[in-house]
Amino acid sequence: MPTTPHMPSTHTAMCSTVTAPSRLRRGLALAGLALCAIGSAAGSAPAHAQAWPSKPIRLVVGFPPGGSSDATARMLATALSAKLGQQVFVENKAGANSIIATQFVRSQPADGYTLLSVSSSFAINPALQKLNYDIYKDFTPVALLGIIPLWMVTPTDVPVKSVKDLVALAKAQPGKLPYASYGSGSAGHLASELLLSMTGTNMIHVPYKGTGPGLVDVMGGQVTMMMPTVASSVTLVKEGKLRAIAVTSAKRVSAVPDVPTIAESGVPGFELVAWETIQVAAGTPPEIVNRLNATIREIIATQDFRDKLVKIGIEPELKMAPADVAKFVRSEAEKFDKVVRERNIKAE
Repeated sequence: MPTTPHMPSTHTAMCSTVTAPSRLRRGLALAGLALCAIGSAAGSAPAHAQAWPSKPIRLVVGFPPGGSSDATARMLATALSAKLGQQVFVENKAGANSIIATQFVRSQPADGYTLLSVSSSFAINPALQKLNYDIYKDFTPVALLGIIPLWMVTPTDVPVKSVKDLVALAKAQPGKLPYASYGSGSAGHLASELLLSMTGTNMIHVPYKGTGPGLVDVMGGQVTMMMPTVASSVTLVKEGKLRAIAVTSAKRVSAVPDVPTIAESGVPGFELVAWETIQVAAGTPPEIVNRLNATIREIIATQDFRDKLVKIGIEPELKMAPADVAKFVRSEAEKFDKVVRERNIKAE
């Protein structure tokens, strides 16, 4: 039974080399080759961009599991997985106040498959020590997840019920009252030093290896004051084991609306908070950065996700495009640098 010879496709026939002597056929062949080249060039570039994401995405966190940074990253990873159609998994690379995680992400390809979830330590570290990376040149900001307010807490048996009370007590005993922080160079340390600077007071800094040990000594009366995150200590305040004096943010905090700000408590202009951002290695295609930003903002806009953020002490942020996040990080870094220099703060 005769077989039908295989006929080449139109594309193959047009793109094959034609050697017939006819000028007409030779001209047609060259035109066909040119059309094929143009078609390939026009079609290949967007196909690569549209393919993202075509494999799982890694979200690197600079702190160990269990903290608010880790919890926020895991919530975001779950929501991003559903939106992007690819698994987004969290990888903890703790150490050196998030420097290890930051160095790792910088070393990865700028292809949108390795994201960095990083707190305000990202902008504090350059003021404290020499780094082998530049937060402006080596990274592209993607999104600001939210602001993490701190607050001033004191032992319940200390005669302090307002910021003015604390300032008066500190001035009555200059350089004698101890205050705690969850580490030298932490946001809580810088916020405390900014308050001392703006009020002309002096206290003794006692750094702890984490929030928990510091709070234990505040409750025990070994230290007079501490500025932890609201989320880390709100339960202790509600149980009457600590007294909340004021929050460090410019506006009152959704989770504790009855607690005034430091600014409205007699120190106008005071504001210093922690925050969480998503960063990628510099050179990541803008279309990927913009898509991630839009997707994250869409996630934060949902009431369920916003409620979850507020529950762990984060004030959600919706408005910022990547360029706005870049301006915010630079402004925060300049603020942190000023406090570090003026108060002569050193890394541990």
